[in-house]
Amino acid sequence: MADLALAAVRKEYGDAVALEELTLSVRDGEFFTLVGPSGCGKTTTLRLVAGLEEPTDGVVRLGGEDAAGVPPEDRDVGVVFQSYALFPHMTVRENIRYGLTFSDPPGGVTPDERVDELLDLVNLPGMGDREPDELSGGQQQRIALARALAPAPGVLLLDEPMSALDARLREQLRRQVKQIQDELGVTTLYVTHDQEEALAVSDRLAVMHNGRAEQVGTPQAIYESPETPFVAGFVGENNLFAGVVETRQNGRLVVAVDGAPAGEERVELEAAEGYTPGDRIQFCVRPDALSTDAALNRFTVDIESAEYLGGTARLYGEWADEDVVLRLPEPEVEPVTVGFVPGDATLL
Repeated sequence: MADLALAAVRKEYGDAVALEELTLSVRDGEFFTLVGPSGCGKTTTLRLVAGLEEPTDGVVRLGGEDAAGVPPEDRDVGVVFQSYALFPHMTVRENIRYGLTFSDPPGGVTPDERVDELLDLVNLPGMGDREPDELSGGQQQRIALARALAPAPGVLLLDEPMSALDARLREQLRRQVKQIQDELGVTTLYVTHDQEEALAVSDRLAVMHNGRAEQVGTPQAIYESPETPFVAGFVGENNLFAGVVETRQNGRLVVAVDGAPAGEERVELEAAEGYTPGDRIQFCVRPDALSTDAALNRFTVDIESAEYLGGTARLYGEWADEDVVLRLPEPEVEPVTVGFVPGDATLL
């Protein structure tokens, strides 16, 4: 039985609908991420699980039990907020001990022993007597994590905990958070708008859009097999095209791409069941699947700008009236002819 589940959850704020029929199930010990743009409903979902909001309709279950009416302090959850929310008038030790306000330490240890355990866990031993303002942003976030873990909650909730940190520190801290989660085996619900972060830390993730879970799956499945144009465009870079199926030949679909110039309008895609001539389709191709060496599905992109990233370059251009992103070894300013293997395109 999942530690955490939402069944047909709806949340309204007046006339605004923040969540609409959201159904999710997080497995015991899983690192599950909600990723999406601002206003998609991911933080609202976390607040409903924490008990800081109540659903307008639907059920939130913790440990298989309906959590309706259960106050936040009585829910078996720990919360780490984006703003750290450390008490400035308390030492590090006192901040972590505050996490034991409503419950005793696990394993029969004393509160001080539990604090020492957690300081070791977050790689900050011996810092218990410091004030929060004496710590770096990354250290403060690890103290906030230690405080949330103090009572050994069944579910850990993390609300964009890395967003205030610089890029390099974010990468370091997310690895530490994942290592701690793996070591403890605590069921974790993580909220972020950063697609790379979501792919890096998650066992599974839900891509949120307009109050719904647009797609749920493993990072690899979401990245390699997006099911909708929104997921294809939001998770990683992608090139989206539309067209009409002309025919099937040699086990492939021949598609006339909308807006493509004469001589380049037809591409071949791996055939899928249910498509017949005349059907309109959408498909996407990742930038790293477009190669100057590919023999099939070749077309010429007019380059508008290029960025050298060290070891590779990102090129922006246009083809078939659509913006196109390429990943090539060197930046280019002249038009570039690329192609792709039929199997590298994903039908949406």
